[in-house]
Amino acid sequence: MSSSKIAVIVLGAAGKMGVKIVEKIRNNSHCALAGAFDLKTSGSAPIAQDLESALQSADAVIDFTAPAASAAHAVLCAGYKKPLVIGTTGFDGDQLTLLRELSKTCPIFLSPNMSPAVNLTIAVARLMAAKLPGFDIHISETHHKFKKDAPSGTALKYQARIKEIYRGEVPVTSTRAGDIIGEHTVLYAGPHERVELTHRAHSRDVFAEGAIRAALWLKDQKPGIYDYFDLLDLGVLLRMAPDAEHGHKFENL
Repeated sequence: MSSSKIAVIVLGAAGKMGVKIVEKIRNNSHCALAGAFDLKTSGSAPIAQDLESALQSADAVIDFTAPAASAAHAVLCAGYKKPLVIGTTGFDGDQLTLLRELSKTCPIFLSPNMSPAVNLTIAVARLMAAKLPGFDIHISETHHKFKKDAPSGTALKYQARIKEIYRGEVPVTSTRAGDIIGEHTVLYAGPHERVELTHRAHSRDVFAEGAIRAALWLKDQKPGIYDYFDLLDLGVLLRMAPDAEHGHKFENL
């Protein structure tokens, strides 16, 4: 392994996203595969022991598994102070609290969507909500029929960012059909006009490449919890949106 490459472990390596990430790592000049683990390929045998061994020489970990598994993996990564990128969605409140606590020990990158472009549109969606008073806002999302969580984590992030600044209801409509990778639209409907902000993912490659980009970036960060808003330095764009009720600008997002 070249010393110029960072060693990355992939968790959930047998899943659709995991397979893509492993493939992308093997073809990336900046990182190398330090381990690939998945309960699907190891049967009922625990992978914790092998994972701990691999963690000792790894530089970063990418996790696309399930909420309970991701939380358990985060505990291991924190024990070895290894940067952890999590693309898993569907965490409950207790699991999110645990991740925030563990991020005091190791850097954790938590994003429901690893596309840089979709995260930029989330910031733009918030700005538009501030600049279009009196408009109704509705979020719709469509994914393949096997996706378990609905609404998607991405749709919930759109909603959460918009509601930071918008006082009305922001409903979300979810559709599960076929093999659609992922589509998200935010509709702004006002008098005499409407605006639709849409992102469509054409393949899972964008998420795999985004997860690797996050791992490369996270490796040099201090302990804390991060997402693509930090990686893309979107704070300036977010601070452009005044509070719709009080008229001041958000400075600590």
